[in-house]
Amino acid sequence: MNLIIDVGNTYVKFAIYNQGKLKEKVVGELNDFESMVLEVIKDHPQVNQAIVSSVGRLNNAHLKSLKDNIRVLELSHNLKLPFKNLYATPKTLGVDRIALVSASVEQFPDHNVLIIDAGTCITYDFINTKNEYLGGAISPGIRLRYRTLNNLTANLPLLETKMPQDILGDSTENSIHSGVVFGVLKEIDGVIDDYVKEYSDLTVILTGGDTKFLSNQLKNSIFANSNFLLEGLNFILEYNTK
Repeated sequence: MNLIIDVGNTYVKFAIYNQGKLKEKVVGELNDFESMVLEVIKDHPQVNQAIVSSVGRLNNAHLKSLKDNIRVLELSHNLKLPFKNLYATPKTLGVDRIALVSASVEQFPDHNVLIIDAGTCITYDFINTKNEYLGGAISPGIRLRYRTLNNLTANLPLLETKMPQDILGDSTENSIHSGVVFGVLKEIDGVIDDYVKEYSDLTVILTGGDTKFLSNQLKNSIFANSNFLLEGLNFILEYNTK
């Protein structure tokens, strides 16, 4: 059994995989990391190895609580990866993006794949039929756009995410919802359109915390999978420990 840990900018996800199948997923705060590790290991004594992917503020104390109990692999660009990394600065490629590309290699081999991760940031990652990772893009996510409008202006309120009814906002709040949400949707559809112009046989994956909110509103055909990153981490763990 494998323990998969994804430390994001907002939450920590713990997942148990057995023979490639997700058995359990728990989401919590970083402050609860050590207690959650002990609880997960207690509930699943068959777990014998783990992988940790962290874009958040995971420290040595957090890792020690894990390493005291099981064998741990920390994801980085130095690990053996199932694709050729042609990023100009491979050392700066985020571990979350490495995991997403790895998942696409396992599930869509020999395909042109665009992975869109809609979370705190929206990341775009592309791998071609030659198993070459070429790069992508990073832009602000939905919540980040709402917060930025509030933080960097004097009078605009901080709103909860809401699907607008019309692109024409008839109030300040409706204008914000329209600008943020339709802005994200138009961006994602526009990026997909640009890739399709060059790669007509493109496979598109949408994942991340805003997958459910966005998936039914996009005009382009996509595969929606909110666990895609976890699946990629599990694949990398198996790939490096076989």
